[in-house]
Amino acid sequence: MKKCVSFFLGACCMCLPGILMAQRIKGSDTVLPLTQELSEMYMNQNPSATVTVTGGGSGVGISALLDGTTDLAMASRKIKFSEKMKMKQSKHEPCEYIVAYDALAVIVNPQNPVKQLTREQLEGIFRGKITNWKEVGGEDARIVVYSRETSSGTYEFFKESVLHNKNYMSSVLSMPATGAIIQSVRQTKGAIGYVGLAYLNPYVKAIAVSYDQGKHYVYPSVESATRKEYPIVRPLYYYYDKQNEKNVMPFLNFTTSKEGQAKTLDLGFIPR
Repeated sequence: MKKCVSFFLGACCMCLPGILMAQRIKGSDTVLPLTQELSEMYMNQNPSATVTVTGGGSGVGISALLDGTTDLAMASRKIKFSEKMKMKQSKHEPCEYIVAYDALAVIVNPQNPVKQLTREQLEGIFRGKITNWKEVGGEDARIVVYSRETSSGTYEFFKESVLHNKNYMSSVLSMPATGAIIQSVRQTKGAIGYVGLAYLNPYVKAIAVSYDQGKHYVYPSVESATRKEYPIVRPLYYYYDKQNEKNVMPFLNFTTSKEGQAKTLDLGFIPR
């Protein structure tokens, strides 16, 4: 049996067996491709089940859970205290389920000769203190900084892990989805951004990152994240209302089954 975290009772709520007939899942763009693949597999094995998956960001998913328009909220960050309190006030209890882990890759245009950056340099770039690539060993060219929008869990995790909770530069270019960051970095030679590991493709270049002031640099990969060498790694969540537990648990159990975790690894995520 799996367990999920009860935020208000101070104990775990036990997952119950059930039959999933219809399921709405919404939220994090990072978790989206994983959920789409897992839901297709699940429906193939359970012809009576219907699973609808849409993105929009972690904040959008959790908001949908609060107003009852989704059964599962995908999130690349933990639910906020204010969000928990809103559910408590409406007499609902959110439960947390970790589906996988994700390495967050810092990406640049493939023509950019820069191959590695320290956390401090990344902080300087995304806070607007470093504005030219020549300041970090690159060419004399302006740095164009792309970020996810504020409703994104990836935006918040990057701010926490890389910027140490300092604010992004005011002129950062906010993108509504991870795909938009990929496209923008691909088309802009001086660009830099960040995406979940599973989104990497040949049109952008991931760089090595150092969290020990340049002593060791590590490229993002499933292997380096699994060995706990790559420093920018986070859990990925599903959140649901405990009242709806019987409906969602069959799908959740499938996601972390042997078959589900094999697909998770195949897609570039780190199994739990």
